[in-house]
Amino acid sequence: MLAAAAMSLHPDSPLDGLAIGEQPEPAPLDGWVTVTVRAASLNHHDLFSLRGVGLPADRLPMILGCDAAGVTPDGQEVIVHSVIGDPAAGGGDETLDPKRTLLSELYPGTLAERVAVPRRNLIPKPAGLSWEEAACLPTAWLTAYRMVVSRAGLPAGGGGTVLIQGAGGGVATAALLIAKAAGHTVFVTSRDETKRKRAAALGADEVLEPGARLPRRVDAVIETVGAATWGHSVKAVRPGGRIVVSGATSGPNPPADLTRIFFLQLSVIGSTMGSRDELVDLVAFVERTGVRPLIHEVRPLADARAAFEQLLGGEFFGKLILRPPA
Repeated sequence: MLAAAAMSLHPDSPLDGLAIGEQPEPAPLDGWVTVTVRAASLNHHDLFSLRGVGLPADRLPMILGCDAAGVTPDGQEVIVHSVIGDPAAGGGDETLDPKRTLLSELYPGTLAERVAVPRRNLIPKPAGLSWEEAACLPTAWLTAYRMVVSRAGLPAGGGGTVLIQGAGGGVATAALLIAKAAGHTVFVTSRDETKRKRAAALGADEVLEPGARLPRRVDAVIETVGAATWGHSVKAVRPGGRIVVSGATSGPNPPADLTRIFFLQLSVIGSTMGSRDELVDLVAFVERTGVRPLIHEVRPLADARAAFEQLLGGEFFGKLILRPPA
């Protein structure tokens, strides 16, 4: 079957190890199901894998991809939850299972014509979501939903204030749309003027350059950038507020700013992916509110290298989608 796979690992030049071509068909384990993929989306996780982060050389070749929507052998339209873990081992949350993994880390991923997953990891796809929209939800949108709804401590009925660092990426764009749909005031930063304009068009209440002074301090910051924005994040949150961190695309070791953190009693909250139950809640949320993922471009799976080049270069706003051949 056609797939996009990591064949070798290159920390400084990740696309050197990417191959688009034939890979073996999935071999489902007991209790697993083979899903025919209708759409899959790219994530920075795919680039991390090609760099060797979380993917050792002894697991190569590895089919990439965490996100997919597709059809089961009995005709069910489903969304794939990519966290493979035991909820019982994580106190009811499989993301806390010490042995949890994502598709494309230990088991072949979703950038393929077919993917095998545990039956538990299948969520019914609503008819009102396109294949492309559904394929955006399991990683970037689920990560953003957990950050904004589950981890940020914002009022359940809306009325909170939130700063989202780095508009344009999949998680940041999802966080903007989710936070606005939930009724919060949203400030967004980006170093790119075009992305600031797009964020404003999506409903951001204020768009600013990185490091700019906010109209007021916020209840929570959604932080996925890391070193480049960390100092601003710490200064932007109100006393007693939260900084929710799920990534560090500009570098993983920002200055700690510990004095401000303890003096203002700030909470720094880590957040990774989301549980199956949260994915079910997210699907219900998008159905209820009418909010939909922003899609930058859809390409055939055979053109995956061009989509990866866009992902690496950062020249996109929203999600990059691949469609396997019908």
